[in-house]
Amino acid sequence: MDAPEQPQLYLITPPAFALESFPGTLARVLDGADVACIRLSMASHDEDEIAHAADSLRELAHERDIALVITDHVLLAQRLGLDGVHLSDAGRSVRAARKTLGPDAVVGSFCGTSRHDGMAAGEAGADYVSFGPVGVSALGDGTRAEPELFQWWSQMIELPVVAEGGLTPGLVAELAPHTDFFGIGDEIWGQDDPLAALKALTGAMG
Repeated sequence: MDAPEQPQLYLITPPAFALESFPGTLARVLDGADVACIRLSMASHDEDEIAHAADSLRELAHERDIALVITDHVLLAQRLGLDGVHLSDAGRSVRAARKTLGPDAVVGSFCGTSRHDGMAAGEAGADYVSFGPVGVSALGDGTRAEPELFQWWSQMIELPVVAEGGLTPGLVAELAPHTDFFGIGDEIWGQDDPLAALKALTGAMG
């Protein structure tokens, strides 16, 4: 994924969702906002459940020329015809995923708050790295990816970067000059109108 002039939207699915309703909700968001990539990020380890979800979302994404990646399941990404994989192990499996999926696949790496892990993932062949959470989150140990990390990255490193986790309109405004993508998921899916929530969150980008 090439670094855009203005941050682009990278949607992250809920960890569990109803196949009868979520694709329709997602379609409304995709038709109302300019989305660059979708990450299928399910908590389930049921291969059939993940495959059914991937099939339904792949159709939506590819109809709209949007990339669809899946969290960690390299072999499923290959088998299901997805665009790539988002790895959550701070770059340790980037090289192996690239070897399996080939040069044209999207391989991204979540690197928490570590500049070092981000650079290592890039050297291993990642197409992008993501840092987070950028906002206050009860998950993990409470550490945050501070704005300074994104400022440094945007000045020193050409590899595209995703800001995700606990985003607020204020953080979007602060990080917009320094990040290439905003990874947005929990912030909108629990709302009555996810598209309106997305626009309220990202309106600060200008």
